[in-house]
Amino acid sequence: MNRKVLGIDFGTSTIKIVKAGKGIVLDEKSVIAIFKKTEVLATGDKAYEMYEKAPVNINVSYPVKNGVIADLSNMNMLMQSFFNKLSEGHGKLKGYDYYIAIPTDITEVEKRSYFDVILSTKTRPNKIRMVEKPIADALGMDLDILDSTGVLMVDIGANTTEISVLSLGGIIFSKLIPIGGNSFDEDIINMARRKYNFVIGSKTAENVKKEIGSAMPARGEIVVYGRNTISGLPGELVLDAGEIHEALLEDLQAIMDNIKVILERTPPEVSADIYRSGIYVTGGSSKLENLAEFITISTGLKVNFDEEPENTVINGLGTIINNPQYNKLIADER
Repeated sequence: MNRKVLGIDFGTSTIKIVKAGKGIVLDEKSVIAIFKKTEVLATGDKAYEMYEKAPVNINVSYPVKNGVIADLSNMNMLMQSFFNKLSEGHGKLKGYDYYIAIPTDITEVEKRSYFDVILSTKTRPNKIRMVEKPIADALGMDLDILDSTGVLMVDIGANTTEISVLSLGGIIFSKLIPIGGNSFDEDIINMARRKYNFVIGSKTAENVKKEIGSAMPARGEIVVYGRNTISGLPGELVLDAGEIHEALLEDLQAIMDNIKVILERTPPEVSADIYRSGIYVTGGSSKLENLAEFITISTGLKVNFDEEPENTVINGLGTIINNPQYNKLIADER
């Protein structure tokens, strides 16, 4: 078996890379900081530290938006930086095979951009293979998706939620909706501004979500720091878990509504499998407190989680890379 193989999960907020026989070798924020549009100042976690703090001559951005590559030029520079970092500990990466996880519900042009990113680097890839994310998710959760049992996967990521029905190693239905963890953060930001005339940043909102955010009514409070829009001065504000729950409710219900749409289109025999096994929920934003209870109340189905929901895609790619019998699951190859 060719051990010169890398798998890449181009997440909206985080990029992960797995190497054959080595496991995950890179896990960094999908962020790049560029000075005066040309000079790369920082990438990954170091660039994320600059986010929402940089002066106007430094552009700090996420090249991936809504599950697809939105800024090809910046993504090319970001990946070249990551490959340079990897080559320091793993030798030159020339001639590798690449397995890339992609959303199912995207256009051919959007799919092509993933190929272009790898081809633009100095790695001279051997082959580039595409694996649909729901397939990788299922394998990452140790599901036997090659048999005839139907599976419902819900991957709640940073910018998107992908809802998919799988059977016999293929995807029956899949829908990508623009709601994810960043949407939850924006809900919290909007609530604070609307209710208290108080502005907080996205990092603060994310921390609020992690500390007291809940899909079900909850108790607790947290102090946040930001700016009062009336006085224009810095200040602090106490937020409680109840109002955070209310802020998140609309987007959570939108995810449930889309799950129900997929379930309504699912063939009866597959529906029977899903009823017996329940919904498999993954993605970094699935860590929201009490999410399982909320989904069960909304759908009547039990919920299965993974211990590392943020890593199911990259772990699934690792499974395919290290087990040739899963090569039949490759969606595209060039």
